[in-house]
Amino acid sequence: MQKFEYDIVVVGSGLAGLTAAFYASRFGSVAIVTKSELDTSNSWFAQGGIAAVTGEDDNPELHINDTLVAGRGLCDYDAVEVLVREGSDRVRELIEMGMPFDREAGKIVLGLEGGHSRRRILHAGGDATGKELTRYMLRKVQDTKNIASFEYTTVVNLFSHGNCFAGLQAIDFRRNENVFFKSKAVIMATGGLSRLYSRSTNPHTATGDGIALAYDCGAQLSDIEFIQFHPSALSAPGRDAFLISEAVRGEGAWLLNKNGERFMTGIHPLAELAPRDVVAHAIYNEMMKSGSDSVFLSLKHLDPDYISHRFLTINQTLREYGYDMTSDLLPVAPAAHYMVGGIRSGLYGETNVHGLFVCGEAASTGVMGANRLASNSLLECLVFGKRASERAAEMPESHCLVPDPEPIRLNSGTDKVYLDFRNEMATSMMINMGIIRAKSRMESALNRFKEIRDLFEDHQQDYNRLKIKNMATLCYLISRAALVRTESRGGHIREDFPEENPSLRVHIIQQIEKKPIFVPVIDKK
Repeated sequence: MQKFEYDIVVVGSGLAGLTAAFYASRFGSVAIVTKSELDTSNSWFAQGGIAAVTGEDDNPELHINDTLVAGRGLCDYDAVEVLVREGSDRVRELIEMGMPFDREAGKIVLGLEGGHSRRRILHAGGDATGKELTRYMLRKVQDTKNIASFEYTTVVNLFSHGNCFAGLQAIDFRRNENVFFKSKAVIMATGGLSRLYSRSTNPHTATGDGIALAYDCGAQLSDIEFIQFHPSALSAPGRDAFLISEAVRGEGAWLLNKNGERFMTGIHPLAELAPRDVVAHAIYNEMMKSGSDSVFLSLKHLDPDYISHRFLTINQTLREYGYDMTSDLLPVAPAAHYMVGGIRSGLYGETNVHGLFVCGEAASTGVMGANRLASNSLLECLVFGKRASERAAEMPESHCLVPDPEPIRLNSGTDKVYLDFRNEMATSMMINMGIIRAKSRMESALNRFKEIRDLFEDHQQDYNRLKIKNMATLCYLISRAALVRTESRGGHIREDFPEENPSLRVHIIQQIEKKPIFVPVIDKK
């Protein structure tokens, strides 16, 4: 087994991972390990933008309040304050470094999205902010000499012994070889898990591998019952869900039912710009009422020249699907989009496992609460990616004995087994753990997920079997937390408990071989 040694290893190459690696390189040698190419991540496909207080009519208190409101009472105030106040600094740093945010007459253009009380969304390339921002940070990382990149390399094991972190084991797909990375600290920036669902806006790599590995290593998971469904993903027969950015509704698009009527105006004062959980739930109810597979997004009343320029990437992709966003009604339906919870961390990305840090969508910092405010995710990557790198750099040198683990094998003979179980679990998650949940359905799903997990507990050092076990573990943990949370709040809606329960204004924490526990939300002092 080939062995490497770095001061810090970053797992994942989205914006959080790239940011963490860039800042960590100031303190020592860094490796970025990613299971696909460096430019394949949720960050790369983020259309909306990045929220930060930069406008003259805006202030941190407004952004903090908008985040708290969207979070439905489950945001930790200290984490939100760090996000907002340091977020403005991180964005200004990017601007000073030369990040090309969109401008008009020399002034940065600020957009509006659901849940925001001010125009504070910075964009780049119109609707390609994630791509432009990630590409910009990727260039910074590639220009930094003491950062090594390992593409098509997936982590399969983390090794921690008490207060001693040894490193991690990975598979190099291209060479079909196992690799061991020794380091004093690992920063997990592996993204979310929305590809556990059959209908998702995420790339196929977003299956929560890093979260399952951290859990197996003893890390606490928090709030993973909250899955955010993006309200407006294109619903085209036989095609993957294609995200139509919330910024489209920010520019005035309407949601219409099958009779061509706006239905959000009677549901929320912000209508189409209500928080995502409200809009997704309303669309779901409208679909159930009409028996249809979608509602419609309409921009026919807006300036076509402005729309086609403002949403250049979305418009081009929709044309490939056979739609013109300036003149056609676009069939849309919610799709699994963002994991609100994740690996529980402190304000510097630290977990309860010595030497293990986390940032980005994989983390549960307390910022998102029960429902992420639009465009806070890229900001969280910048703020907590930098913070995690600083705290990881302070770790003392690791003098752990490096284990000699048994290699995990790639075996094409179990490909079909993997696909069959993956598809079964993804379908079950969409039906039983989707937008609307109920006890009987969740219990049935949970029992099946446990059966699958137990069946593949002994994965026999086979990578496909290991993936099934990890996915089943996550599906089980999401279901267990959702059953424990006997209320409806944010991205967790139960038809048998339709109201918020004030006594459940808590984080549900799960840890291997322990029962779920409740931890109170941190309020403003």
